[in-house]
Amino acid sequence: MTISVGDKLPDVTMVKATPEGPEQVQSSEYFAGKKVALFSVPGAYTPTCSARHLPGFVEKADELKAKGVDEIACTAVNDAFVLGAWKDANNADPVTMLADGNGDFAQAVGLTMDGSGFGLGQRGQRFSMVVNDGVVEQLNVEAPGDFAVSSAEHMLGQL
Repeated sequence: MTISVGDKLPDVTMVKATPEGPEQVQSSEYFAGKKVALFSVPGAYTPTCSARHLPGFVEKADELKAKGVDEIACTAVNDAFVLGAWKDANNADPVTMLADGNGDFAQAVGLTMDGSGFGLGQRGQRFSMVVNDGVVEQLNVEAPGDFAVSSAEHMLGQL
């Protein structure tokens, strides 16, 4: 079942990419007590993710924070080392990388996709959500191959 607006995020273990290395975090603890602009990409270093999705949230970080967002986070079914390197390669300091290496978060929120045709296996769909104290306030899921409603620009219009 796909998560919906008003639902509490499921509690799963994710791995935060930090300068000191991977750090396990529980989603229930990470999202508690703050408003988070979360976006999901099918994979680090993939074309749309690298050219448009991540850069949009980096460019709009100050505007998102001015509208009440405490933190901006990105998740992908990649490991923390890959997400950390992708963050560094894109000067994405305003974004916290939350690795979902096994796809547990994507499965728990019901937003997986089969990228086997591209050699990617099971991945998380492209989406964004505003999460306030662990509860989904906005949810924007892209149709396959699209990039519009999960953008930072779209989210700014919702805040």
